[in-house]
Amino acid sequence: MDEIGIGEVVRRSGVPASTLRYYEERGLITCVRRRGLARVFRTSVLEQLALIAVCRSAGFSLEEILLMFAPDGRPSPNRAMLAAKADELDATIRKLTSMRDDLRHAAACPAPSHMECPSFRRVLGQ
Repeated sequence: MDEIGIGEVVRRSGVPASTLRYYEERGLITCVRRRGLARVFRTSVLEQLALIAVCRSAGFSLEEILLMFAPDGRPSPNRAMLAAKADELDATIRKLTSMRDDLRHAAACPAPSHMECPSFRRVLGQ
């Protein structure tokens, strides 16, 4: 079994030791033993941390991310959750794209004031 100390995990993953300890408390990762006071992990923890980082970037909560692992700690992403999050991101992208387009129009609108611009009024919900 390949093992790696917490300092090496920090160096290779870029995840601070305090975050590693927090993830361990939450059950996302597990240390296999201690070397003195320092935690020792399987090298597979690097793959687990990569999955956690991707999921966090996509907006998954830690509780949701915990469901992305099999009981033995191996990554086992839930396809339904991934599809639902992708749909959620699509909706957010559409909303933000529309807002961006309205703001760009309002910024360049030839109307005498923003309050006379139909696009800007739509942004305000009026």
